Amino acid sequence: MPKHHQPMINILNLISFVDLPFCIWGLIQLNIWPTLLGIILVLLGKMWFLDRMVWLYAEMKDNNSEYRSWLYDDKKSRY
Repeated sequence: MPKHHQPMINILNLISFVDLPFCIWGLIQLNIWPTLLGIILVLLGKMWFLDRMVWLYAEMKDNNSEYRSWLYDDKKSRY
């Protein structure tokens, strides 16, 4: 993995982890607003993380044979 991706991946995982207690606290208290806030923040962090993973894949597929092997080749799947 290129080193310039690692700090942002760590930050996004931290964002999702830090926001999880809002969700848990809201569920324990049976309060909708902290629960929704926690869910929204956790999901936004994870979606942003997935966006970074797509960026990483797009960057690496031309440089790494393992990543390139994940590409779907329609010609290979035909009879």
